[in-house]
Amino acid sequence: MSSINTGSWKNAIPALKQQLNSFLLLPLLVLASTLYGQAGRPLKREFRGVWVATVLNLDYPKSPSAWPTAHQEEWRNLLDKLKATGFNAVVAQVRPAADAFYPSAYAPWSAYLTGKQGLPPSPEYDVLKFMIEEAHERGMDFHAWLNPYRVSMNLDTAQLSPNQVFYQHRDWVVPYGNRYYLNPGLPQVRQHLSAVVAEIAGRYDIDGIHFDDYFYPYPVAGTPFPDSLAFEQYGRAQFDTIADWRRYSVNRLIEMVDSTLEKHAPHAEFGVSPFGVWRNRAEDPRGSATQASIGAYDALYADALRWAEEGWIDYLVPQLYWHIGFEVADHAELQRWWSRHKGKAKLYVGYAAYKVGRDNMEQWLLPDELPRQIQLGRSNPDIDGGIFFRAASTLYGDLGVRDSLQATFATPALLPAHQHKEGPVPAAPRLRKAKTRRDGTLLKWKFGKGDRKNRPHYYVVYRFKGNQPVNLDQPEHILHLTHFGTGKRRYKFMDNTAEPGHTYTYIVTGISRTHREGPPSKRAEVRR
Repeated sequence: MSSINTGSWKNAIPALKQQLNSFLLLPLLVLASTLYGQAGRPLKREFRGVWVATVLNLDYPKSPSAWPTAHQEEWRNLLDKLKATGFNAVVAQVRPAADAFYPSAYAPWSAYLTGKQGLPPSPEYDVLKFMIEEAHERGMDFHAWLNPYRVSMNLDTAQLSPNQVFYQHRDWVVPYGNRYYLNPGLPQVRQHLSAVVAEIAGRYDIDGIHFDDYFYPYPVAGTPFPDSLAFEQYGRAQFDTIADWRRYSVNRLIEMVDSTLEKHAPHAEFGVSPFGVWRNRAEDPRGSATQASIGAYDALYADALRWAEEGWIDYLVPQLYWHIGFEVADHAELQRWWSRHKGKAKLYVGYAAYKVGRDNMEQWLLPDELPRQIQLGRSNPDIDGGIFFRAASTLYGDLGVRDSLQATFATPALLPAHQHKEGPVPAAPRLRKAKTRRDGTLLKWKFGKGDRKNRPHYYVVYRFKGNQPVNLDQPEHILHLTHFGTGKRRYKFMDNTAEPGHTYTYIVTGISRTHREGPPSKRAEVRR
């Protein structure tokens, strides 16, 4: 994840921070309520994702350990906090640098998990399977985040496992800057990475595969990427420039991953989070009104517009890590620009939660910057949500960021329906009468007739009080989302928040694996 160097306000920051610290002594609930108002009316469907970075132990786990209990308890606690904040999806980094958070034929166990690359948990268990199951148990999507080309975080090869790709296929690997990378121009590399995706998609109940902005590495001044020999062998005959060949090589990988995912997990989505500026308008008439020093198309050889236009990806998450009004790259301008160039893909915004209260630009020292950005996204019908970088920043960041997000996400939201992967829509669930119990109102239901072989992925319980009109499009009436993927025959839910002396109407709907909502059940009314 990267951003443009935004300059310095160092002289003003200490005094401003002191004022903000005094301001934050106000009750957080008052602050959260104010920010919620700025973030606009909640949406019934909204992707509320968060990146969980494992590289360098940024988010999870906080410290490497071979002891499974440590991983498991920390992951459960992290998910509980993210769920309570209002997130409905985690984008978890399961392949930080040619390593894995799962037993793999193509990569060693990650040192960020156990402390030593190649060292499995003891006793060994499938960490990724556990992570997915725990997310689904909380009604959260799980997208497996892969860094395809990165081989290492430094040049110390003594720390790499003998079965890492650096040693297994040394001719695929090149040094650049202070790291090693797979050479994107080699057909063997693309086949290898397609096999990596096939392994994950074929073995795990993922909801998506996710790449971030690291394709060809960010340029190092005065140092060309060392792929001239590969260009002579694989690109010279077809391409006039090495830049066009590099973009072709990345395009082929994206297209191959799309095909691989369709074959092994057709319900899962493929998403990419490119650098927030594709090209400046000065370089391309289709470009944005920005003056960024680099762009994804020319510096990283990532043509996200092509991927979206071809339908190779299901969603885009441009990293718009700049404040509203920033002259070089205005967040508001980039939201509008990407919404006009999203092609066949859904569009989510990549939000810089990590900058709140901690950036040199004074706008990030104001608690309303992030809510204003969310409001912009919610007011644009071509934007279906966002992903926040990163988990620790949303939970433990400055300026009450978690409280503002919790207020913004006060009502549950269904995930956006898949655009190109429809699948069957569930039938109306069979809801029995609601019954009053001492500790609440008990609901029981079964899957609808015709869903015996293809049961809903989860259910939504709606509640309406008194004479409120029944309107399933209003998210404030969503009372409960069940766990994902249980496939049970019978369900029950206890509503222990119903107030005595009031009449309530309950309705249940089924949701497919592609997040399509079926018709409602019959109404069940009860007086508490």
